[in-house]
Amino acid sequence: MIFKDRTIKAAIFDMDGTMFDTERLRFKTIQQASDELFGTPISHEVLLGSLGLSAKKAEELAQSVYGTDYPYKDIRRRADELELAHIRTYGVPIKKGLFQVLERLKKNDMLMAVATSSRREIAEEYLINANVMKYFDITVCGDEVQLGKPHPEIFLTAAHELNCPPEHCFMFEDSENGLLSAFGAGGIPILIKDIKEPKPEIKQKAFQFYESMTEFLQELADATPNLPIPKLIDAFPQAINQLKVGIHGFGAMGGGYLTQVFSHWDGYTRPMEITAATGNSVLRNLINAFGKYHVDYSKLAFDQTIDHIRLIDIADEEAMLQMYVESEIIGLCLPEAAIKQQASLIAQGLLARHHASGREITLLIILNKVSGATFVKKQVKQALSLLTDEVTCKQIIDHVYFTETVVNRIVSKASNKALIKQAKINFYSVEGGLADKNLLSRKNIRTILPQGEDPTDQSIQSISEKLDVMSNITDIVNSFNVTVFNSGPEMALYAQKGSKILEQLRQVQVFDNMKEIQMIKNKLLNGTHAIIAWYGSLLGYQSIGQGMGDPRVLALVKKLVNHEIKPAILKESPVSANFMNTFIQNFIQSCKVSFKDPCARVARDPLRKLQRKERIIGSIDLAQKYEIATPMLEFGTALGLLYAIRLINPNDKESQLIHSMYKEQQSIVPILTYHDRYNGQSYQSLDREKDHALIERITDHFNRLNDPSLNHLDWPLEKS
Repeated sequence: MIFKDRTIKAAIFDMDGTMFDTERLRFKTIQQASDELFGTPISHEVLLGSLGLSAKKAEELAQSVYGTDYPYKDIRRRADELELAHIRTYGVPIKKGLFQVLERLKKNDMLMAVATSSRREIAEEYLINANVMKYFDITVCGDEVQLGKPHPEIFLTAAHELNCPPEHCFMFEDSENGLLSAFGAGGIPILIKDIKEPKPEIKQKAFQFYESMTEFLQELADATPNLPIPKLIDAFPQAINQLKVGIHGFGAMGGGYLTQVFSHWDGYTRPMEITAATGNSVLRNLINAFGKYHVDYSKLAFDQTIDHIRLIDIADEEAMLQMYVESEIIGLCLPEAAIKQQASLIAQGLLARHHASGREITLLIILNKVSGATFVKKQVKQALSLLTDEVTCKQIIDHVYFTETVVNRIVSKASNKALIKQAKINFYSVEGGLADKNLLSRKNIRTILPQGEDPTDQSIQSISEKLDVMSNITDIVNSFNVTVFNSGPEMALYAQKGSKILEQLRQVQVFDNMKEIQMIKNKLLNGTHAIIAWYGSLLGYQSIGQGMGDPRVLALVKKLVNHEIKPAILKESPVSANFMNTFIQNFIQSCKVSFKDPCARVARDPLRKLQRKERIIGSIDLAQKYEIATPMLEFGTALGLLYAIRLINPNDKESQLIHSMYKEQQSIVPILTYHDRYNGQSYQSLDREKDHALIERITDHFNRLNDPSLNHLDWPLEKS
């Protein structure tokens, strides 16, 4: 690996203060032990002076201050006991970014070693407890060298055992003495700031200085390859990092797609937890009970398990604010109207984050709207202005990446009824499995959890028996799962370039300019998708896949895509030719197999989809700009109106409004020229005078479709 013009073949890590945030804990336990055994806590100054020293040197320092009768060895032994008790109860405090650094180094063929002043007994307990022992080829401990830090012996020993010249070794340190040791060994010292920053004349001996491990990770990521977009069957990384991510809106896109993007992460590690917010109590209860769920890819007969996930109530303000404070990225997966309702809560979350840490955050805007990120930013900024002063508002907005995205995937969610049915079947299966293996009895529970027994006194056979029972229970309970989402296989998420972290995510492709991709998605895919749903519903089909099986629907799709939308987009944006055909092929193929995607879901909100600048009328406008005829798009517009007027989905509020308008006027012209308020803004409709020719053509399509004596649902296809 080449890092800042240096060839790196190995990485040698100090442990305390560098990998683990144990120096503060160590200070506390030594002070407690000193108070217990000597009657006086050891001073903070002496402890700071001991950083990076061997046990012998640290003892000499302490006795120079407290006298030769100061029982340093006993104090250190007692401090070890206190520290180990804490570690065994609460775990090792790991420096943020460590797992990502170790994974990137290991997967890029680095030799790895630990060089710590701690005794081997302590070092191994910590390394095993923290689950990082697996990364290291060797460990060299303080009780195995003659001369402790700042002498270079320990780093020279580690480099020698790795068969690697010191000048090709990263040597990670946090302390002054450790840095002197690494520099003296002739290595490449990487200084990570901890409790005490070295004096300037010593600090300059570092090859590079970083405020944190995560800061080093950013530069390491630039020197190591980003992994390619994964195949659908690629496993998520096994290694878990310390990051948390959030999803505000756990619908089809949030739960059936973004969770996959976050679970793949950079391909080296994945977040420790995905927190997702939803108002659906059935989803929350089931997924939190399982701790996981399935996404079903019917086309490939493949199930993917999403785990390390926790659902919160979107109405729980405290939990929502915590999600915004803790998450590195939040996927915002809400419809336009809901974003306006949630803007105040988003603003409160960003304000809480500002007060807690001031760290940057990336908001992935998953919204079927061109310039959706600009829209969200405007809403959030307005809400923030009501919560804080202008200066603070600007500071917060400047630390947020409002990121435009394009999603090229079709996802649907199982109904609550289907989820509950799955849960019951799974429960009966688990209950039967436990009963079959006699694992529900009180006797077996007592066997698993013996009362008043010290586990260290158990024989291997006894422990094995207990573990066998526990393993049986675990295997049976792990089979408990529900399929929540059905998805198409398209993988990449397209995002606006800007946020550094997005460039590392394996399933994200970043672009300088998103306009071309957004135009293709909005006009080519979204509009066509809605027309498929309207046409399929009017023909009596329940799902998109069933509708696409009808030759009339498929013919309409091919004609309007290839002869109307595609030529217009290519005229407007010639560069889109680079990915246009891929989008079309993937979209049509996904629709053909979307048997679990209800037409009712895609067909909803016809008024929104028939706005002037939106997907269908917007495509007609673009085609007219280049004098391209649009009979199929006009037919599709008429289908949307007929779908609403016939109330195919009686629960759709926009269909109800269109139905009532038509019932009153007996004409679709007032609907096409509707100019009332819509989601707080003026509805963008056709102009009765300027667009009279287009209105007449759409009206002609509608009248033929709606004439009960003609039954002409396919007449324009016959004509063409």
